[in-house]
Amino acid sequence: MEIVYPPVVGFAKTMFRVLDLRIQIEGAEHIPATGGAVLASNHVSYLDFIFCGLGTQPAKRLVRFMAKKSVFTHKVSGPLMRGMHHIPVDRKAGNAAFHEAETALKEGEVVGVFPEATISESFTVKALKSGAARLAEAAGVPLIPMAVWGPHRLWTKGRKKELTKRHVPVIIKIGEPIRAAIGATAEATTLVLRQRLSVLLDAAQREYPDKPSGPDDTWWLPAHLGGTAPRPEEIGDAAPAGA
Repeated sequence: MEIVYPPVVGFAKTMFRVLDLRIQIEGAEHIPATGGAVLASNHVSYLDFIFCGLGTQPAKRLVRFMAKKSVFTHKVSGPLMRGMHHIPVDRKAGNAAFHEAETALKEGEVVGVFPEATISESFTVKALKSGAARLAEAAGVPLIPMAVWGPHRLWTKGRKKELTKRHVPVIIKIGEPIRAAIGATAEATTLVLRQRLSVLLDAAQREYPDKPSGPDDTWWLPAHLGGTAPRPEEIGDAAPAGA
């Protein structure tokens, strides 16, 4: 019985309408109607999980996100996170979260993961952790790449949040499921995932309908598209050599 999750989804959709966010979802057909799946998204804002969850709504699926343990102990977010059956991650004891997520997948749940682990300040896809690939392999479920672009203009690392900003476009792109090749390592599958995420994110960025309003509004674009976000190599966002 889902008591907490549906009202939270309903509230979020109401706020999207109030703010007139121009949300575009592409590739929702890649979300399975039933059965487990690992949803792996890029990470550009503190709101990404909301929009990743929205991307699975056409398939009528709820996502159980893996999130840091501190979010579950917060007096406001904690009851909501627990009520929606998200999965707490204690980085000092990660095996427990891995096994909880694996169990959820085998029980037919969709588990959401941000394999970059932290927000990418360059707004490109950072080098990824291999946990998403390992989870999909362990549970025998598809690994689905997803790119989100636009929520960072509302709230991201190092910027003042603007949660009441109106008419912001948000693009959510969902790619074809990745099934690891026979004998492929989790690291090899993670490289494929990073390539897929980069292609999806680049397409979302180039299709994005808004442009900076002036020289002081270029912070939200990556450097390679003329923005003033730091280059990946300047802040350690770049993938290691050979990746």
